[in-house]
Amino acid sequence: MTSPAKFKRILLKLSGEVLMGNQQFGIDTDFVAALAAEVKAAKETGLEICLVIGGGNIFRGMAGAAKGMDRAQADYMGMLATVMNALAMQSALEKLGVDTRVQSAVQMDQVCEPVIRRRAERHLAKGRVVIFAAGVGAPYFTTDSGAALRAAEMQCDALFKGTSVDGVYNADPKKDPAAKRFDTIDYDTVLAQNLKVMDASAVALCRDNNIPIVVFSIREQGNLARVLAGEGTQTTVRKEA
Repeated sequence: MTSPAKFKRILLKLSGEVLMGNQQFGIDTDFVAALAAEVKAAKETGLEICLVIGGGNIFRGMAGAAKGMDRAQADYMGMLATVMNALAMQSALEKLGVDTRVQSAVQMDQVCEPVIRRRAERHLAKGRVVIFAAGVGAPYFTTDSGAALRAAEMQCDALFKGTSVDGVYNADPKKDPAAKRFDTIDYDTVLAQNLKVMDASAVALCRDNNIPIVVFSIREQGNLARVLAGEGTQTTVRKEA
């Protein structure tokens, strides 16, 4: 299998929840190993891969703030959760023989590198997967915004968002059985209709840098490879044709 010519470098954004597997919280090492195998298969098609993983399986800043915690403090805790997930994914990938580097927007030299774009470029050129952790390194921004920022910074051809749903719907498919899934949709419609793809700042950043967002279900085994090949169920958010 070879990667589609239109993609040389992608950013894969995984929600922290998918690392839980079937658990209520935390990290399911078996499920992380399965995800790592999917990333390895994608990399073997010749793609350069950047990864961003959320932290919602461990701690979600917004939820902490809703319970009365200081929002900035809660967001910093969420950033640390993304570092834990990044290290778990690094371990799983390296067990499969995939060279990996973690770069954190919150400096912690004893466990990972700081985010340095030129160093990340060098890692990708050497065939390594680069995992960006700790979002943008500041509170009040989600890991979606971090993913969009890194995708723009690293000049990625597309941002692939692997979640628990298989695309973008006009309503919540878990609550509304009549919800309709879009095959393609433009950025402005997503923003105008407040569709829950990514937060508005992330969508706007992708729009302004013309980075397509491909939303698909990562829970379905082998789905990443299918979506990268232009098959499988997905929704592509892009500029209006």
